[in-house]
Amino acid sequence: MTTAIDIIGNVFFLAGILFVFVGMVGLMRLPDVYNRLHATTKIATLGTFGVMLAIAIKAGFSTMGLKAITVGIFLLLTAPVAAHMIARAAHRSGAKMWTGSVTDEYEEDNKREKESQT
Repeated sequence: MTTAIDIIGNVFFLAGILFVFVGMVGLMRLPDVYNRLHATTKIATLGTFGVMLAIAIKAGFSTMGLKAITVGIFLLLTAPVAAHMIARAAHRSGAKMWTGSVTDEYEEDNKREKESQT
């Protein structure tokens, strides 16, 4: 039984490491702050949660396993919200989008909101 638990833990660990690696490549290769933020959010949610789940599986219901699950749930809840707030702050401060971007829906929504207020 411990072999099966070790294999499952290793699979989650490798999946988490794979997401971290792909996210880091995206961070280095993507052209603007919004695309890079998308890549780093994947690192924080999927990559870290995979590693934390692997720790929890291998440690069981010990204090380390429960801490890993708590940290994983915390990251799943807070990382997307933080990424949204960072993107919103970047947009408001005037960070330019990549020239190949198709649309800026946030800007369109802001224009419609300003027009309806006048």
